Amino acid sequence: MSPCAASFIPALRRFLCAALLLPSCMLAMAEGSGASGRVPKPVLEAARGGQCVEDAAYMRRNHMQLLKHQRGDTLRGGIRTGKYSLKTCIDCHASASTNSVNTSAGDFCQSCHNYAAVSLDCFGCHASKPAANQVAKAPDQLNQPQVKP
Repeated sequence: MSPCAASFIPALRRFLCAALLLPSCMLAMAEGSGASGRVPKPVLEAARGGQCVEDAAYMRRNHMQLLKHQRGDTLRGGIRTGKYSLKTCIDCHASASTNSVNTSAGDFCQSCHNYAAVSLDCFGCHASKPAANQVAKAPDQLNQPQVKP
């Protein structure tokens, strides 16, 4: 056997071993990181108030626009209706265990925002827990203006 062939055969063996082992190593790594290798979807508690003000798919996509619009009405117009207010959301969606929407990773707002990798900065200024004497209202009561004494 020539010296060139003697060095080529071991190199060929190493290449074939690597080519055969690489896919199985990648598969083992993927299986070790979860069934699909993806972040698990959030698991949400049922809301306290029953039916939400809009269907879930609409709220997932549009809740921020609704909150921004409500903020504008409240700050600029002094209009404090309850249907799309942050306070109403918190009253219905606060966790039974933490009584908050963002205290722990499993709370309503926090779990979805973690899943979507979106920053949640509402609660730097706003309370994330319902008022102590607040009882969740039925959806037909949400459109009533909230008058402060």
